[in-house]
Amino acid sequence: MFLTLWATPRSTSTAFEWMMRQRGDFECFHEPFNEVFYYGEDRRSQRDADVEAKPGHNFESVWADLFTAADTHPVFMKEFAYSVEADLTDERLDNITHHGILIRDPRRVVQGLAKYWPDVEFFEIGFEALHALFDRISNRVGSAPPVLTSEDLVEHPEAAARAFCEAVDISFVEESLQWEQGDRGEVSWYGEGSGPWHDNLRRSTGITKPTTVYPPLEDTPRLYELYERSLPFYEALLEHRLAVDPT
Repeated sequence: MFLTLWATPRSTSTAFEWMMRQRGDFECFHEPFNEVFYYGEDRRSQRDADVEAKPGHNFESVWADLFTAADTHPVFMKEFAYSVEADLTDERLDNITHHGILIRDPRRVVQGLAKYWPDVEFFEIGFEALHALFDRISNRVGSAPPVLTSEDLVEHPEAAARAFCEAVDISFVEESLQWEQGDRGEVSWYGEGSGPWHDNLRRSTGITKPTTVYPPLEDTPRLYELYERSLPFYEALLEHRLAVDPT
């Protein structure tokens, strides 16, 4: 099995990935294409152009690693669609056996990204590419992949995880919802080190509702425009929201 969670940034997707890591039955890959997109030999962004790429770290090598692993055991990947859309051929897409989608209110996505990247660009918000990929998967598979919301995940972790597992045909493992505080080196890129992106995850012992307070988007017209441009794609995906029953 090759299961991919396609997400938008700042959508509690790494907490979801950490839950998947606690299961012990999947080899988990953390945003391998996003890392190459910013830091690889054939990077598509110059945001951190001063970071030297590791020899041989490129899109082709990531695909090879993923499919080699998936040939022998279950693989889980968490990724952003914009990072890989240029390299996701139909053949590669068809070799990913199960897909899930995770979205969050784009207001929070924009706010969360702008905290660290004040110059964040529209494509990095992620909704346009994610919506296009959702349609592409739906057309090729013949049915829509399950769409989980961050809001359901943090409000009702067990119910949301159960619903997702059922939708992608894997067992639910209750023990995966709890973990110890500590280092999260498994989800850190070599370019950023441990970085500030996963501070909440390092302090966490499970999936919890975030408490970060951000400045209003309306105070920054450029960021508010990114939110408004993302909203139609978010709303279209939200129509396919996975039913989560907390009872």
